[in-house]
Amino acid sequence: MRKISLLIFAIITLYSCKSGQNYRGVEIEIPDQYRFTDSSYAQVIDTVRVDTLKVDSLVNINWFEIFEDPVLDTLIVKALENNQDLMIAAENIQQAQSALVIQRSQMLPNIGYSAGAQRGNTLAQNFGNTTNLFTGFGSVNWEIDFWGKFRRLNEAAQANILASEEGYRSTKLSLMSTVATSYFQLLEYKLRLQISQETYALRDSMESIIQERFDKGIIAEIDLNQAQIQTAIAQGSVPVWERLISQTEHLLSVLVGELPQSITTGTPLVEQQIDLSIPEGLPSQLLARRPDILFAEQDLIASNALVGAAKANRLPNVSLTGLLGVAGTQFSSLGSAGAAWNLGGSLVGPLFNWGALQRQVDIEESRTRQAVLNYEATVLNAFREVEDLLVNIQSLQTEMIAREAHVRAAVRAQFLSQERYNQGVTSYLEYLESQKQAFDSQLNLAGTKSELLSSYARLYAALGGGW
Repeated sequence: MRKISLLIFAIITLYSCKSGQNYRGVEIEIPDQYRFTDSSYAQVIDTVRVDTLKVDSLVNINWFEIFEDPVLDTLIVKALENNQDLMIAAENIQQAQSALVIQRSQMLPNIGYSAGAQRGNTLAQNFGNTTNLFTGFGSVNWEIDFWGKFRRLNEAAQANILASEEGYRSTKLSLMSTVATSYFQLLEYKLRLQISQETYALRDSMESIIQERFDKGIIAEIDLNQAQIQTAIAQGSVPVWERLISQTEHLLSVLVGELPQSITTGTPLVEQQIDLSIPEGLPSQLLARRPDILFAEQDLIASNALVGAAKANRLPNVSLTGLLGVAGTQFSSLGSAGAAWNLGGSLVGPLFNWGALQRQVDIEESRTRQAVLNYEATVLNAFREVEDLLVNIQSLQTEMIAREAHVRAAVRAQFLSQERYNQGVTSYLEYLESQKQAFDSQLNLAGTKSELLSSYARLYAALGGGW
């Protein structure tokens, strides 16, 4: 009894061991505050271990309501329901979950059955006599996971599930950001079209006046030619914006899972709010919230587990087998002589493989080092993207002030130049220059405002959502 107890204790002790090291989070340096949240603040660099971080929140698809545009909200909801890329990412989760079930089954006994019927003169010991042999067996084969190989593979499969979930969330954030930026671009193109049409109408009417003056010999032909040039420029810009509007509508249609069609927009670009409050949070929260960082960490966890599985392959495999069934020379008499059974165990291990198994360990360890470097690079790029967008928003807000002042001054100068020209006080070239300044300044303001709104949308994805 004591020997049996010692044997059971030894088996339990060995079974509790796992080859390789358990995952410990990477130590990484991060700032305690983003650079452009407070220009007077001196950053302090902290070192954190990523496995100690906690996720502060999950993605909130209602975040875009801060733009107060119901049409944008509707487009985002439709995209989340119908976008094919998002559905593909969801299927990846299903595949990873099924792979985990398959992997877990490797830790359990394999139970099977077999049946057979044979006839010949080699089935019995006295060769030459024709006999029958009927068999029916149930079998059990169980490879005991002494060294934790299957448990390490389970860890890798679980990490792949979490990675696929983060990949799905990354696709979702990217989709939401793309829909929003495309929508703001559509608003920009519609505003540019409106400005071009109004400018064309103004220049066309002015050209008619110039034509009458030229016909009466009041002005030189060069003035007429200049008016015709400016009218043609404004007229030529109209189909450009019409084309870009249609192409952007087609893009938005595909993003929401529909055939290319016209998109009805909501709040015009000039009425969109730009003074928005973005809770960027602490830099450490970025590591626990941004899906591409979490994806890279799960990839590291899986690689670390595969190192343990590769090390376990160098150790002996212990298997138990069992067979239970019936056999006989007559089908009608199967089992009459009692059950046929067999129990056994096997110990199989590598002896000489010319370093192949060790090289596999080396490969998995190298892949783990790559995963660490990939994680570090992903973190650096994430912080760069956030900082770029923060400075982009900050500078664009300042630029907007200058653009708006430029438009006010240019439109006023165009009006005054036209009055001065009509009264014969100034040349037509001065009026043409003021026209050009007013036209360009309005187009530039539209582009700057669209870029600012798009930067807010991209910042949402860069921060990993979650507010």
